[in-house]
Order: sequence, then C-alpha cells, then structure tokens
Amino acid sequence: MRLEIGNFYVKDIVFGDGLSFQNGILTVNKQAALDYIKEDERITEAELYIAKPGDKIRMCPVKEAIEPRVRPDGRGVFPGYTSDLVPAGEGTTYALKNCSVLVVGRHWGGFQDGVIDMSGEGQKYTLFGQLNNIVLVADTNETFEQREQQKKNDALRRAGHKLAEYIAACVKELTPEDTEVYELDSMIKRAEDTEKLPSVVYVMQPQSQMEEMGYNDLVYGWDMNHMVPTVMHPNEVLDGAIVSGSFMPVSSKWSTYDFQNCPNIKALYNEHGKTINFLGIIMSNLNVALEQKERSALFVAQIAKSLGADGAVVAEEGYGNPDADFVGCIVALEDAGVKTIGVTNECTGRDGQSQPLVTLDEKCDAIVSCGNVSELIELPPMETVLGELQALARDGLSGGWADDEILGPSVREDGSIIMENNSMFCGDQVAGWSPKTMKEF
Repeated sequence: MRLEIGNFYVKDIVFGDGLSFQNGILTVNKQAALDYIKEDERITEAELYIAKPGDKIRMCPVKEAIEPRVRPDGRGVFPGYTSDLVPAGEGTTYALKNCSVLVVGRHWGGFQDGVIDMSGEGQKYTLFGQLNNIVLVADTNETFEQREQQKKNDALRRAGHKLAEYIAACVKELTPEDTEVYELDSMIKRAEDTEKLPSVVYVMQPQSQMEEMGYNDLVYGWDMNHMVPTVMHPNEVLDGAIVSGSFMPVSSKWSTYDFQNCPNIKALYNEHGKTINFLGIIMSNLNVALEQKERSALFVAQIAKSLGADGAVVAEEGYGNPDADFVGCIVALEDAGVKTIGVTNECTGRDGQSQPLVTLDEKCDAIVSCGNVSELIELPPMETVLGELQALARDGLSGGWADDEILGPSVREDGSIIMENNSMFCGDQVAGWSPKTMKEF
C-alpha cells in the first residue's frame, strides 16, 4: 500500500473574493464558505475567523481540529463519514500544511471541549497555537444537549470536516511543493535485511467508552465501541480512516488533525528498514467493563504474537478508567513475550503527589509520560475571545470549575483564567507532538 501526501505550505490566510491558494497565501471567501456550512439546517448561527500565531486570541470551547485535505481523484477525505465508504491509505491526497480548521462553540461547551491561546504563556500548551487557523464559531439547534456536560457535538464536528475539505479544494488542480511517501510491503513479504530487524507494532487505543453511539471515535464512519482490536495499515490512519469523537477530557483528546498527522506513526515509519521492521498498527479501543478491557487486551496480544512482533508501542487516548485498558494491554503483550513501551499522560493531582495511573503493574517498566493533567495553569486576559469564555467555568469542561473555595472561579471578572491542564485542547499530545521532558529532583 502506497500513500502520497502532496503538501502545500500555508504562510498566511486572508479573506477575499474567492477561494484560492497562491504563493503560500490561502484566500477564503467567507460568505461562500458560511453558505456551504449552513446547508446543514442544524447550524443556527456561524461565523469564520482567522487566528494566527502571535494573535491576541483565546478560543473556548474548542471542539475539533482538522487539517484541510482533498483527494485529486474525487474520493472523499473521510470515507464512511463525509463521503462514500471507500478504502483509505492508498493513492494521492493533497494537504494544506501549517494550517488547521478549528471548530469552536458559540456558546455551549462540555467535558470534551477546551482552550487554545494564540499568544502569550498559553500558546505553548497546544500544537494549534503554532498553526494558521481558520476558525468556525457556530451554534446549533441541538438544544437537547446544550446543558449536558457530555455532548455529541455532531453538527459542529461534521461542519468542521466538511469545511476542511471545502477549503482544500482550491489546491486540487495544483502541483504540490513536496510529497511525502508512505509505503510498506506486505508483512510477510519484506526484504531479507528488513526481516532481520526487530519487528514492531504500534497499538492505538482511541476513545470508545460511550456505549451510546455518537460520542466515540469513528473508523470508516463506524463507532469504535462496536469493534474488537484488528490490524490496520498505518496509511489508513494518516489518510482519513479515523475521525475524532466527542468523549474525553480534552487535554487527552486526539483530534482528527492528530490522526491525520500522527507523529508516532511517522517516527516508526522513519525507522523502518533502519532499526526496526515496522509491521503496522493494531487498532484497539477503550472499554467500560472489566471483561471488555480484558477481551481487547487478549486480542491485541494474540494479534501481536501471530504477526511475530518483538516489540510494541501502546498509546491511549485518555486517562482514569482507560488506564485499566492501557496497563492491561501492556501486561498482556509482555506476557506474550512482546517488549512494550507505553505512551500516556498521568493524573498525579495538583501537587503531583498522587498515583499517576489508576492501575499499575511492575511489567509496565517503560512508560513515556506526556505530563500531568491536573497541573494548574494561570493565564492573563486576552484581547479577543472566540466563542464564550464562561463555558470553561459554566459547562463542566474538564479542568475548569464554576467556583473553588480556595482558587475562586476558573473565569475571573477581568478575563484571566485559572484551570487545570485538563482544559488545554489536545494539550498532552500523546500522538507524538509533546515537547515535555522529565526532570529528576
């Protein structure tokens, strides 16, 4: 399977009369784009903004991030979700780099939504503070969930994916500036020199704990709560087969942008044929009941052993209850003779003294930490807020609160905020972006 991603590097974004990309400048006709979004009758109000690094902009509640992409052959970018169900991971895809479409609620937030700052101290906490962003701020008629802490955000998330594909159409007939090529031979038909290297699988545990459909991550449009672990080609993940869901404390979240650009996958690809034989991905999930967790761990270990894996990297989208899936999976792999590294965040309390994962095992002896979700972050006011900042305190965003007897409210009268790292949109960057390091004291 061979995937070619043709890249167009966005240096700036402006609003103008048409939709075009020229000399690094992405021009968007705001009204035409809004008209397209409002074709979904559930969208009751919408506006577009541009947010670039250095802008004095704070966004809240942020719900989703997508890299604008288009397939020159006319296939949809997110098969089974925004378009017909066709295979992903092969052929050519065009991508607008250094750029994302962000989806922000006009009023209502929830447990799964977060904060992005485009400048100042808060900018460093998310990847998206470093990108040129087209920001869709919108509201819907989905009043049944306005005051629910956990929201599906279906209309807003779908609007973001459609908008990303709509915008990328401007490069469909252009020549990319460069092309990334991702290609792996069949697992059992590889070069002799490659076969001699340690064989490694990447085990992904996307969020899938909600038993009601509509909240979880999707694979080819299918709710991942309704699957057992299986083998996927890395190219499928990089090419739109996985769409982010709407259930997870937001710093732990993997946005669709993270799946499209997953650095962990690209790092393993980079070492393939040099230091490892990258077999591919075991796509697992996260579950609720203990039996379900044990079943998934059993499947992962069996698949890894059947493929002949010598090593594995396991990454989870979440913390708390999902730690049981994460640790159980690592233990099952180690018991099967597969040396395993885990990648996760931790929840050690505001003072950093609590147990980092809900469950632990001595076989989990190689864990990469992406930081503490409970770390307190205090940020000054920002000149411009896109969305509604009060959502951080009012709507049950993970990491925010209406009032605290010691710290007061998360959102102060002057517009400054105090919150846990939990509220930073995709801030723990478990997909591989994390710049954090560990220090010994």
